[in-house]
Amino acid sequence: MPNIIETLWVLAKSPLGVFEIISLSIILLCVLAIFVSILINFVEAKKDKPKKEKKSIVETGTMFLFFFIFYSLIRFNIGELSITNLYLRIPLTVLGLIVIIIGTFVNVKGRLLLGANWANQIKIYKDHTLVISGIYSKVRHPLYASLIWMFYAASIIYLNYAAFLANTLIFLPFMYYRAKQEENMLRQQFKNYNDYSKKVGMFFPK
Repeated sequence: MPNIIETLWVLAKSPLGVFEIISLSIILLCVLAIFVSILINFVEAKKDKPKKEKKSIVETGTMFLFFFIFYSLIRFNIGELSITNLYLRIPLTVLGLIVIIIGTFVNVKGRLLLGANWANQIKIYKDHTLVISGIYSKVRHPLYASLIWMFYAASIIYLNYAAFLANTLIFLPFMYYRAKQEENMLRQQFKNYNDYSKKVGMFFPK
């Protein structure tokens, strides 16, 4: 704790240091907001026996595993680019923070709209509803999409090509795989899902 306080005190003595403290605080608050939202999902998830269910390797546990891998790459500077030009770093950091804030809003809002339809595994309940309004009218999978955006944003903020590649080569394909699994089941349940999927992008707005 004394080392953290000492580091913050040193950073607070310069405008750039204050900028770093603010940036880190925004990132931590956004990550906390998503963690709390996930916890609420588990608490409010339906306990009824689902009408249909499919197990997937891509679920909250494996997503958390990727998060810790991603965090480790950044924490231990694995793949960090040595760019000290402030005229490049500051705009990239601001851009990344904006994307993280937007991603957090989309993720939390998506979870609220999904409500009791949310499940850790792929499930269709007897009273399942197809949510296509709000955030879901822009992207079909806002929970996955927002995380993809946020991981890209973090890799840009910290100029870490290893984190960028990990998101592109591991997380994005896994999210695509999970999304496709869900969509196959939703198509069987809802006749209008095909029309919806043609109009709305999977992870990025059309």
